[in-house]
Amino acid sequence: MRASQFLISTLKEAPADADVVSQQLMLRAGMIKKLAAGIYTYMPLGLRSIRKIEAIIREEMNRAGAIELLMPVVQPAELWVQSGRWDKYGPELLRLKDRHQRDFVLQPTSEEVVTDIARQEIRSYRQLPLNLYHIQTKFRDERRPRFGVMRGREFTMKDAYSFDRDLDGALRSYDMMFAAYERIFARMGLTFRAVAADTGAIGGTRSHEFQVIADAGEDQIAWCPDSNFAANVELAEALPLLESRAAPAQAMRKVATPGRARCDEVAAYLGVPIEQTVKAVVVALDPEKGVDSAALAGPEIWMLLVRGDHELNESKAGKLPGFERGWRLASEAEIVDHFGCPPGYLGPVAPRKPVRVIADRTVARMSDFICGANEADYHLAGVNWGRDLPEPHAVADIRNVLAGDPSPDGKGRLQIQRGIEVGHVFYLGSLYSEKLGATYLDELGQTHPLQMGCYGIGVTRLLGAAIEQGHDERGIIWPDPIAPFEVVICPINYRQSTGVREQADRLYRQLCEAGVDTLLDDRGERPGAMFADAELIGIGHRITIGERGLKSNQLEYASRRALQPEMVPVADAVAFIRERINR
Repeated sequence: MRASQFLISTLKEAPADADVVSQQLMLRAGMIKKLAAGIYTYMPLGLRSIRKIEAIIREEMNRAGAIELLMPVVQPAELWVQSGRWDKYGPELLRLKDRHQRDFVLQPTSEEVVTDIARQEIRSYRQLPLNLYHIQTKFRDERRPRFGVMRGREFTMKDAYSFDRDLDGALRSYDMMFAAYERIFARMGLTFRAVAADTGAIGGTRSHEFQVIADAGEDQIAWCPDSNFAANVELAEALPLLESRAAPAQAMRKVATPGRARCDEVAAYLGVPIEQTVKAVVVALDPEKGVDSAALAGPEIWMLLVRGDHELNESKAGKLPGFERGWRLASEAEIVDHFGCPPGYLGPVAPRKPVRVIADRTVARMSDFICGANEADYHLAGVNWGRDLPEPHAVADIRNVLAGDPSPDGKGRLQIQRGIEVGHVFYLGSLYSEKLGATYLDELGQTHPLQMGCYGIGVTRLLGAAIEQGHDERGIIWPDPIAPFEVVICPINYRQSTGVREQADRLYRQLCEAGVDTLLDDRGERPGAMFADAELIGIGHRITIGERGLKSNQLEYASRRALQPEMVPVADAVAFIRERINR
């Protein structure tokens, strides 16, 4: 591509509302243009990278035996009602009506539609296994779209769906997709981890996220350098940090802690380690729908206890028995009613009204700990289970892991790093097939629900993730396989020097004939402007052609990653560039 025939619209400064580096650089490089909050036009440079990402995905999906189709963006509400997600999905699901007042949605995902296809097309076990995928526009009405293409409302996604006759077959399909995803992200030149994950709103059981490692990532990943363990922090098991509970060594006593409501403040004021304190989170479980709430005293009040330096893991808490129907933080009025004081000084010792207490595994093994006294400006020290308060009603893993915690597989210590989720694989089982009646007949003519898997890749999100992982003060540093161009030729005085122009045109033809995706900057710009644009856009390899070098029959080469120039004989230029790209 000749730059004079292409659309290059770089900016010196990013718009003030750009949140993260990837958004700033994509706007400055002219890869995207903001149309509305969370909605972008993908300009020619950005679209070139998207098409390269899609090509890799298609090749590996086809290699894994998946079959491409294309499902609609607009979906009828009836399918979502059948699956139960019409009411459950929430405001992110954009709902609309047609001229006949029939309900539709803009699809955020396609489980319902593909299951509808399966129930119409699959009749016999002989048609299984089957894997269908598409690359399509999605829409999720995010309350606060941010981070550019990484948390937009409209985006492009590859989603695939496998159908099998039984669990063994479904897990084989899952493993094939898992392996395909590893190949996809490796081919894109990304540093990533596959981590065990929560299934979230889509549902199902077995689940892994593919996370591109980057400091700007919203997700935290717990991993062990001494083993293969890796999991999203929300799912990583937190082992108890004490082998057993020590015998009490202190008497319980009330201590004044004026104005110290947080555990770190209390620990500093009393001169004790924060690990000696216990944090209380009070939650409420409202009556189930359909239950006469007037016949009940009100919501159930629970107190969840974690060590002072730990944080409650809401995902784990949501899996506690009874919490599956939904839970919320208790209101201040409910807290005062049960404990006699406002939040900040709450503890499990002698509440005003009965509450159920869940202790994290580590808290259950603590002794002589410090907790709120249920009185403003006071805490209790030297508190011990069984002596000063009853044993907790239940002990559970309800906290986030921290760096240095023992790995759940017993093979080392955990480290924490941030990642950007770019892919997710789920084993769904019969969650959707049973609700929508997608079945098959076995060899004996008996009917069974199809076993399903779901596999997504955020195509446009990958642009942002790759940039967050690869950039410097000059601009983007793309991995070669997904860069908008592999090579840029920067001829100095292209329009004034016949020798430079002829050599630039000749090398451009040779590289294109060799299958190298090349941009020839024939705009006649000054060297500094050409270099700045090439570095901002992030093209991995640059050839500079000037009269001085041509006198000795040489060209100047620079890698975007190193920017250390080296001279290359003109006759070797094509072979040299191909070798560098392959490297």
